Amino acid sequence: MTTPGRGRIWEVSGKQMHWVFLAYLLFLALPCMGFLPNFWSRVLTLSWGSHTHQYITERAIVNVTLETLRGTKKHWGNHAEEQTKLGRGFWRAVGEVVKSNAAMDFLSSTRSNPVYHFDSDHVDSAMGMLRQLWTQTLLSVRAKEYQSARHSLGQLFHSLQDFYSHSNWVEMGQRFIYLHLLHPEEPAIPVAEADTPTCMECFSATCRNNLLPRMTNRQQDTQLLTTGYFGTSPPKPLGKCSHGGILDSSRYKGAKGGINKDSTSPLFSPHHYLHVEAANLATEATLSVLRDLRDTVGHKTFLRLFSVKQVPALVFVMDTTGSMFEEITAARYRAHSIIQSRAGSTGQPGTFLLVPFHDPEVGPVYETDDPNQFMQHMENLMALGGGDEPEMCLSAVQLALTHSPPLSEIFVFTDASPKDAHLFDVVKALTLEKQSKVTFLLTEDPNYTSESKRKKRSRRNRRRSEPLSPDRFSLYASLSSLSGGMTIFTTNSDIRGVSTVVEDNTAAKKVTLLHVESDQELMSSHFFRVDSSVKNITLHVTGILTEFILTSPSEQSQSLLSEEGSLAKLERFKGLYRVSLLSPIQPGQWKLQAKNDGHLTFNVIGDSSVDFLYYFATVKNETHPGLARVEGSPVAGVPVFLVLAVTGLDPDEEVSFSHVTLLGADRESLQQVTLNSSSFSSSYSVVELVGWVEVVPRVPFCVRLTGQDSQGNKMERVSSEMVQSTYVQIQVLSAPHLVPGHSTMVDFDILNHGPARVLSLRADDDCGYLHKRGPHRFHVAKQGSFRGQVDFLTPATAQSGATVTLTLTVHALDSPDSNYAVAYLTVVPPDPDTSPPSCSPVRVRSTCPSICNKSNWSISLVVSDRGRSGLAALQLQKGEGILTLFHSPPPTEDSLGEAQPDPDQHHHRHKARLGDPPLDVSEWSLSSSQPLWVEYTSSCCSAYAEFLVWDTAGNMKRCHLPSGQQRQLETNRARQITLRSVFSLLLVLLWSSLL
Repeated sequence: MTTPGRGRIWEVSGKQMHWVFLAYLLFLALPCMGFLPNFWSRVLTLSWGSHTHQYITERAIVNVTLETLRGTKKHWGNHAEEQTKLGRGFWRAVGEVVKSNAAMDFLSSTRSNPVYHFDSDHVDSAMGMLRQLWTQTLLSVRAKEYQSARHSLGQLFHSLQDFYSHSNWVEMGQRFIYLHLLHPEEPAIPVAEADTPTCMECFSATCRNNLLPRMTNRQQDTQLLTTGYFGTSPPKPLGKCSHGGILDSSRYKGAKGGINKDSTSPLFSPHHYLHVEAANLATEATLSVLRDLRDTVGHKTFLRLFSVKQVPALVFVMDTTGSMFEEITAARYRAHSIIQSRAGSTGQPGTFLLVPFHDPEVGPVYETDDPNQFMQHMENLMALGGGDEPEMCLSAVQLALTHSPPLSEIFVFTDASPKDAHLFDVVKALTLEKQSKVTFLLTEDPNYTSESKRKKRSRRNRRRSEPLSPDRFSLYASLSSLSGGMTIFTTNSDIRGVSTVVEDNTAAKKVTLLHVESDQELMSSHFFRVDSSVKNITLHVTGILTEFILTSPSEQSQSLLSEEGSLAKLERFKGLYRVSLLSPIQPGQWKLQAKNDGHLTFNVIGDSSVDFLYYFATVKNETHPGLARVEGSPVAGVPVFLVLAVTGLDPDEEVSFSHVTLLGADRESLQQVTLNSSSFSSSYSVVELVGWVEVVPRVPFCVRLTGQDSQGNKMERVSSEMVQSTYVQIQVLSAPHLVPGHSTMVDFDILNHGPARVLSLRADDDCGYLHKRGPHRFHVAKQGSFRGQVDFLTPATAQSGATVTLTLTVHALDSPDSNYAVAYLTVVPPDPDTSPPSCSPVRVRSTCPSICNKSNWSISLVVSDRGRSGLAALQLQKGEGILTLFHSPPPTEDSLGEAQPDPDQHHHRHKARLGDPPLDVSEWSLSSSQPLWVEYTSSCCSAYAEFLVWDTAGNMKRCHLPSGQQRQLETNRARQITLRSVFSLLLVLLWSSLL
């Protein structure tokens, strides 16, 4: 099957078509509500042309992102090239928004609630929720809590898009979006009362003209809004419209039928013939929200929200006790080298984050996107004091994970074992949820007995003399192993050389070609493939090697420990071997042979834009057909879908992907999964693939993607994190916002897929707001479930916009089964200001002749804040003229002849032009109710302008400034349309009388 504008994707085999058909038959009887959630919904409903929530959301984010980049940098490239450069982090961020959007159809707390879907005439309460989600998103973005912002943005998009599918907005002939949904100052259309009938009977799958005439009235002063009822809750009053579709039980109750436009299938959508119109309006509404968000928070922040062209974050977790002088010096040196190498790059500035720990203190977290400030902070970092050997290392890693973006590489410098081992499950959960890697650089190896080790112990001033356990670092090794990182035991003298792994792994466009651990005492062999897109390949090997041979695809070999050669260059440090392949690097399969003394870790990375993201999913069978992402680890021994997004594809290259292989701990093949294109990828640079895993392996495994490049070379990419399947699940049912000074309950479900047993639950948050953390023990029956709650008590001093990360971990007492769930809760003020500013025209002066460059036009306005926050800033967004701001009313034409003091001194003029940054006016007004006066003057050749005004709560208002000439043109156009309509009506009447 072929994706338009892209290379060939492997065709669907007869076997795959067989299980697709079976899946359709099995899930045909699923209810449908709202635009369909994602691509798989089209398979289940056979509505291939339907626009899903996923499709609408992805396209809108991509379009506004590219639009923003073009505004930031002109002539950046063509559309396809721009998408290729967005980066893997961008598609991960988009995936978070899409996931949150789709979850509204799957979570038990939202899927049947009419407020979340604009159902059952709950228009006013749904609008209130939309505005609350907008405020929550703004608060999160301003607090740099981007992951939380993406979650609330996805929820907002779902409800907003549902309005156009579930209401009679399209049927009323509306061709523009309903601004009042998110802008209360815009004109509103009343909602039909509970006792007002809205629909007529319809007895067929396709319902045409089943809305009562008043519901399709195009006269604005007599229009009424209505939305369809779904199911039995709430019960549908007689004469009201139903949602409709073959599994909406309310469609049998008068008025029969339905009005939803969710899909192109008449079986599921009675108004399927209006689906495209509804989807186009939903898309335009989504675009409008994104543009408002961009203009409210600024272009730079908007791009950071979606991790656009984001280089990997540099995250250090640093032990600052007295024995760590060499380690701090090495980290400082490496940070400086990375910053120097990134200078002048075209990407967005990365995140720099440092978490120090010094028993008993942990933190504070230092985070910045300014490399110079980060280096200054590193320069001020000192190694002081000492204490007993264990330190609060995992607490510091937890802080690093909660503050760093997803897909981060976290580097921990320490010489001490963890004192807070009880946090291991929490840190493991956060690592897997964020798909981050954790690498430990340890300068005290339990196997080393050198004099330097004794000196380090002396400097640490241990309070005890008993011998320490040789496996005291095992938790570090476990964490690095499951996340795809490394644990490196080295010495003070070699720490600077070993720290090159930091620079290697935080370079842009790094992909993993091989990641494997080995304990074999005999010679072991490992393979990795190089394709035409991969450059600058580096191998890292941790441990102690006694023999190490590298063989190229042409069978040329080099013994790396004993000779120099043309294949690679070896750098050897205590605990680490760094191998750089020399140019030209041959495409094809390379072979590593190694003999070791102890445990080894092999990690092979290279530069390439082609990478992938993946998740496991199951078909949901409650109220919405579609694939729902599996939260936490997948259930062992059962089938599951595997969905991949391959990113960074060159539009000019024909690349195909055939399958993924689930690899065990020794990289043995456990199962091969054939991939098929979802057929709905709308982007040149990303393609969505789906495979059917017949049985999820019980043993830990990773995912390797296999394909072919345009030159016929086999392509392979490896996800280095290990997936551990389980027989227990935990899911957060709701993530309510937190209000300072109030208590909040968060519900969760635990599902036991194994025998009856006792489970243990632990709750943790990064702010200390939880009332009880646990562990809590409870008995769950075989194949049973348990529903519980955790209680948050948010202090009155909590900062609005802050995000609290809740981590729930559950494990069985009689087996290794465990799982996790992570939720992000936003602190919002109890009564937020959601009213935007207003701008009211006072007068327009326009004397524009036919030759436009000979004259000017101007307009004067009063700008004030409708809420209680006060005005914050103004910015000219469109127009070639000059925007002038006054503290008090500007002089009128009548007063120009009178003697007045200097107007600049009296009125405090401030001028702004297109391209100027927002003008801060927050300190101009003495009170939140005091207005400002604005005058805009422009050449008659530029007949339209627009400026933005914000209040201090972040609410924004777009003020449109049409010239008098343009207003006259619009009035004349409206009159022409009216006359044309009257004339057409007279012709129809005349023709009817003749007949």
